[in-house]
Amino acid sequence: MAIKSRLKHFGKLLVQPEYRKHHFTLQNIKKLPRYIPSSTTLFEREFELVDSASFLFMYKEIFKEQIYRFKAQNENPLIIDGGANIGLSILYFKQLYSDSHIIAFEPDVQVFSTLERNTHGISNLELVNKAIWNTETELEFMAEGADGGRIIKIEAEEKKYKVKTVRLRKYLDKPVDLLKLDIEGAETAVIQDCQDLLHNVQNLFVEYHSFVDEPQTLHIIVNILSAAGFRIHIHPPVTSPQPFYHRNVHMGMDMQLNVFAFRE
Repeated sequence: MAIKSRLKHFGKLLVQPEYRKHHFTLQNIKKLPRYIPSSTTLFEREFELVDSASFLFMYKEIFKEQIYRFKAQNENPLIIDGGANIGLSILYFKQLYSDSHIIAFEPDVQVFSTLERNTHGISNLELVNKAIWNTETELEFMAEGADGGRIIKIEAEEKKYKVKTVRLRKYLDKPVDLLKLDIEGAETAVIQDCQDLLHNVQNLFVEYHSFVDEPQTLHIIVNILSAAGFRIHIHPPVTSPQPFYHRNVHMGMDMQLNVFAFRE
């Protein structure tokens, strides 16, 4: 199967100019050092990157694997994007449903500035430079420089500053076609705070983060989503092949899971 796939890839490189251009653009991005701002024209518009590695990972998940693809019940679905980063998910949602209304949250000041430029001119889009949390307050935020900034489990040596937070529940008083939560460890507290309003959500994506030496809370999320009437699928994008023997740890996390919750 791998040989067949590789032959198909080389065949496309030979006969499809757009595919060839696309492939070599991604190859050039792979060569870039981390945390160096750059840009690409993959989307027929100038699109800025803040970090090459995180861009490639997000691009693979969002545009190649299409992990956020969903069936909307109308032509202008309401999408809440918690953790919009530089805007790849927004471009994908707009390709999927051009008339969708999107409310997108991103707390990182530098990343938010890039997000604004990358989504300039997109209609029915509300950008919010705040962190999603279970209270409206100010919290210390760690700016990782890519897609890993967070308001909890902050490493002392990392760059930190204060950010404003917003309660997600104030946005869940109406039907929501897709709620995406990629909020770097704040997901359990936020879902607990919103559990009585989740009946308004049709599809929900949660990136669950397990921190080393912290109690795991996946069971809390699963129990809340099940009680809210969702059916659940869980995919492991970042795992340790031999967790009995060795756990891979990245930025204080020993596991990440993509949790898909939907109504049948």
